[in-house]
Amino acid sequence: MTEQLTSYKPGRLLSLDALRGFDMFWIMSGEQIVHTLAKVTQWPLLLWLSGQLHHTVWNGITFYDMIFPLFLFIAGVSMPYSVGSKVAKAGVQEAWQLSGKTKRDIYLSMLKRAVILILLGMMVNGALKFNGYENTRFASVLGRIGLAWFFAGIVYLNCGLRGQILWFAGFLAGYWAAMMFIPVPGYGAGVLTMQGSLESYIDTLLIPGRLHDKIHDPEGILSTIPAISTALLGVLTGSFLRWHSPKWTMLKKGLMLFAAGLILILLGSIWNLEFPINKRLWSSSFVLYVGGWSLQFLAVFYLLIDVAGVKKWSIPFVWIGTNSILIYLCSEGLVNFGHTAAYLFGGLIHLTPVAWQAVYTAISVTLVQLILLWFLYRNKLFFKI
Repeated sequence: MTEQLTSYKPGRLLSLDALRGFDMFWIMSGEQIVHTLAKVTQWPLLLWLSGQLHHTVWNGITFYDMIFPLFLFIAGVSMPYSVGSKVAKAGVQEAWQLSGKTKRDIYLSMLKRAVILILLGMMVNGALKFNGYENTRFASVLGRIGLAWFFAGIVYLNCGLRGQILWFAGFLAGYWAAMMFIPVPGYGAGVLTMQGSLESYIDTLLIPGRLHDKIHDPEGILSTIPAISTALLGVLTGSFLRWHSPKWTMLKKGLMLFAAGLILILLGSIWNLEFPINKRLWSSSFVLYVGGWSLQFLAVFYLLIDVAGVKKWSIPFVWIGTNSILIYLCSEGLVNFGHTAAYLFGGLIHLTPVAWQAVYTAISVTLVQLILLWFLYRNKLFFKI
């Protein structure tokens, strides 16, 4: 099996861009549409979906908790595709067989990307409005993506399939063991509360500046370790999809991804009994459970778009997905789309029933964002790091 996985098939997955866009849609403005619709209609389905578009307070899981790890998973899937051309050009079978010079070049490129993401994450946190070192939050969503993706890349460039699986499992098992058996002063071992967890304790010791929750940061140091496994799951998935074998058609691959997703969801649910599913701790059960859902989301998009060729519905998501970091930065405060939407559509919205105006306002913001993304996509302008 290991030898077969070394045969790569070129190409780009449109479904991956679409899934990335679907994932980002909820952050950029999709959630607001659902919240306003649920409020005005009071329809049970929309009320349920609106509830799913909030983070859980601590243990548990909602759809909104899956958005961040799904994005990191997708970044991992992309890695074998971005490195695959270098593997083919070098005439080797696997990435770990690349020459030392080629690897160094890739390392430097990866390190540069990770550093830029860390700096952009700090900028999103408000670092440019510098209000003192003690009020600066250094940890961030983009920073975690950069770090987890970088270390997953190191594993990918130095290990074959078996090694990648061992590192994936090792990070999860090691994190669980540390969280359960290393005592925290004043609390002891195995305390999984925000105040008493090892993850929070290490955050207070090692992270400079301000933590997100004063005593805890959801993008802290220790919980970045299992996040590497989230990225590695994506790497393994990308390698599988690029693997070319007459016995494994694209349809079979899609169905296998879906089945593997079910297995991971089951394993995550079982581990949840011992190590609760918790996004803020990025618990090992959380990695497996959300990883399973990530595989199933990708399977559905892959089967519909790349296998069945049903693509038109996904085009707006592709616009978002090909400029996902840009729209994330803009939506996190760099651009006020609300002002533009009010200027373009405010007059018409004020003619509508008052109860529905918030809905139309939310939709108008999405339209402005999509117009911008369509323009960038049409002119092949992509924000790449």
